[in-house]
Amino acid sequence: MTLQQPPAPILINNVRVFDAVRSGPTPPTSVLIQDRRIAAIGTRNPPEGTVVIEGGERMLIPGLTDAHVHLFATGTSLAGLTTGATGTGYYTALAAAEQMLMRGFTTVRDMAGDVAPLRQVLDAGTFPGPRIYPSQAAISQTSGHGDFSDVYENANTFSCGAHARAEQIGFLRVADGRDQVLAAVREQLKKGASQIKVMAGGGVASAYDPLDVLQYTPDELRAAVEAATDWGTYVAAHVYNDEGVRRAIAAGIKSIEHGHLIAGPETVKLMADSGVWLSTQPFLENDHEYPNPENTEKNKQVCEGVANSFAWAREQGANIAFGTDLLLEPEKSGLQNEMLTRLSTHFGFKPVEALRIATSGNAELFRLAGERDPYKAAPLGRITEGAWADVLLVEGDPVQNLTVLANPDKNLVVIIKDGRIYKNTLA
Repeated sequence: MTLQQPPAPILINNVRVFDAVRSGPTPPTSVLIQDRRIAAIGTRNPPEGTVVIEGGERMLIPGLTDAHVHLFATGTSLAGLTTGATGTGYYTALAAAEQMLMRGFTTVRDMAGDVAPLRQVLDAGTFPGPRIYPSQAAISQTSGHGDFSDVYENANTFSCGAHARAEQIGFLRVADGRDQVLAAVREQLKKGASQIKVMAGGGVASAYDPLDVLQYTPDELRAAVEAATDWGTYVAAHVYNDEGVRRAIAAGIKSIEHGHLIAGPETVKLMADSGVWLSTQPFLENDHEYPNPENTEKNKQVCEGVANSFAWAREQGANIAFGTDLLLEPEKSGLQNEMLTRLSTHFGFKPVEALRIATSGNAELFRLAGERDPYKAAPLGRITEGAWADVLLVEGDPVQNLTVLANPDKNLVVIIKDGRIYKNTLA
């Protein structure tokens, strides 16, 4: 898809810059944006035709990032996703993408859903939305976290088995055995995945798998890693329980999605020593609602483990990524900003630490996509010369008080992504 013409240069005057590299903001300065990148910091000689924004000594920060979203499922219910008309998921994903951008999230890593075509549309500047690192369909074993078939249906590994609706729309892929896992990974890479997601343990929302179960044998997990490595990228694994985390690390998986039921600091130290990321979420119990007591109890167990997983990760020096994992409850999607602020208000991070995790920190995880990284041409998640021009002008000081980001409608006065202005209340 052809990009639109580059936007006019932008000069943002008189702003304090938090570049997500240094420990604090700069004194008031100016930032020049040109050709979709940060062209200069401190310049006063903009080219002709430059759009000038007077910052009034507000703080300029990098665009926020979310390491675990589901654009395909954020704006719809489970029934809507699995029974809706063909194409419904794309309409809701397009709306969800715009809402995320207007909340200040300029880059997201999508962890299940056929969003590679959406990424191309957004990158072309045709519609508003964040940059997307697609995983395409999440890959699951039969009876795993991604098996949405009915219990009376035959497993689709048998010739008589049918593919559930969630598979038909590219949200999930059920694959059993080394050969099917290899094919499933290659299928997602063929469709534009920048990284691969597998289900390696029990889940909260799924019907058949208690939280303690292990999913995929070591050989199946290694098969996924081998296929992804051949394409220069990595595998992330959905898993809560301790033994599943250890199995995933041994297989070469580089990102643990969730990890809330890790048993102790020893496993987190193993993650740190192995260079494995903890991509986790600051859940509270009322973030999700479930129609039956079994799923409600599983949700409670997961939420009780959040504080420990964060504390051990900090103690052991593990790489921490921030994500939200909001899906299938459209009325809850606005929690995205509040969940970011919880890193500071609930889980012990200084505001500047949390802000760095949600900008340059997440960007380091995204870069593991290597040659499959759609944005590898420039640095991401920071305000430095040559970086992608994804920036937010904030009313208030998020370096001292992260909660100002909980109200993006009021406190994000300018939103720029890819050098394009999507919001400017100072105009």
